[in-house]
Amino acid sequence: MASKMAIVALAVIVAAGTAVVAVPASAAITKAAPTRCHGADLKAGFATGDDAKPEMGRAGRQTQAFIWFTNKSNRACTLSGFAGVDMVGAQRTDGTWSLVRSSKGPTKITLGRGDTTDFSINLLPVARSTPQKEKFVPAKFLVTAPNETKHFTVKWPFGGEVLKQDGATHPGTYLDPVGQ
Repeated sequence: MASKMAIVALAVIVAAGTAVVAVPASAAITKAAPTRCHGADLKAGFATGDDAKPEMGRAGRQTQAFIWFTNKSNRACTLSGFAGVDMVGAQRTDGTWSLVRSSKGPTKITLGRGDTTDFSINLLPVARSTPQKEKFVPAKFLVTAPNETKHFTVKWPFGGEVLKQDGATHPGTYLDPVGQ
């Protein structure tokens, strides 16, 4: 009954020479869901607070470093999945090591303007006495947001060396999804 009355009211208004656009009440209050974050929406870096620093001096025991993404855009956006992370070595023999992903499943994170999320990189430090050919000395990280192609270059601020396992199927150095 109410819809017939709305049609009649619209017909009367159109007949009077005034144009009106009818919008259902449910559509008027619906807000568009945020779309994914693009590289231009973000900035990235290592978490360097005392509680975030990896324990690089503890040889043979896994530790974690955290890379954060902050939404610098004026809109909310989402991140889901794994960042791409290439570790660039300080030694000539290190080259670049593309880190493998953990088996953890990703979740969708919504970042409002100025919000930050992070992800962990699990590291397996080695002792200084480890032969040089078995060490990877991190210098910088090339970090690509999920579903993006351009990377951020982030300098490694912690020192230390990790066990060089760049060809291993299950290395001791790997990364977790964004938000975990």
